[in-house]
Amino acid sequence: MRQTPREASPRRYLMCPPTHFEVTYSINPWMDPTKPVDLPLALAQWEDLTAKYRALGHTVELLDPVPGLPDMVFTANGATVVDGRVLGARFAHPQRTEEEAAHLDWFRGNGYAEVRVPEHVNEGEGDFAVTSSWILAGRGFRSTPLSHLEAQEFFGRPLIGLELVDPRYYHLDTALCVLDPARDEIMYYPGAFSPGSRAVLSRLFPDALLATEQDAATLGLNAVSDGRHVLLPQAAVDLFEPLRDRGFEPVGMDLSELLKGGGSVKCCTQELRPRLG
Repeated sequence: MRQTPREASPRRYLMCPPTHFEVTYSINPWMDPTKPVDLPLALAQWEDLTAKYRALGHTVELLDPVPGLPDMVFTANGATVVDGRVLGARFAHPQRTEEEAAHLDWFRGNGYAEVRVPEHVNEGEGDFAVTSSWILAGRGFRSTPLSHLEAQEFFGRPLIGLELVDPRYYHLDTALCVLDPARDEIMYYPGAFSPGSRAVLSRLFPDALLATEQDAATLGLNAVSDGRHVLLPQAAVDLFEPLRDRGFEPVGMDLSELLKGGGSVKCCTQELRPRLG
């Protein structure tokens, strides 16, 4: 039985235009420097995503792109913001390390008082997903277990470590999406996780929406939900009807050009979670 429509809540997102986007190196299985990037198309697809957020009532803040940093468009990797507190990123690959300071400068310049420069490798919301009860934290390819302890101590929230085992899903946000943080509701692809992590997810989220391998392979889980609307790659066709059955409204987006860099909707979107109360 299809559930009644959910309620959306306004969100603030940090995004960066793909002004300097290109694929000249390979640091994940999606990146192939032999395949040229159509930059005008990438920009048009990114602008379509920002316009959709604004049309849905959300606020989009902009991070200025820096020449020579082609992956800055993937702002989700640059920090994690919980209760108005900012844990910066420390990238695993040297090609992205200069992004760290650009993100932290933005937060300091926009009134964020609690900004932590991390000691251990974490790649922001690429590997940290937030619900009302937990921070879910990926590891195995980028972020380290020590970064999990650092995040738990800084945010003061219980953290659940999850082991990623398939290199195609090198960040947690390629394999898992929070649909409704208030209800601890998620969707994920079981094949991306170790047996123990699958058991943990099954125990914590027995009613989670499970994605097929086909939808995961389109980066269909690299999605953003405002509690009602779920913006996700349009190629993830098998997820649309299950989302509707749960009362969500799926919104298919074409970010095929940015997929050449290994990211889609969520990778381009960092959520600025405010301090509550």
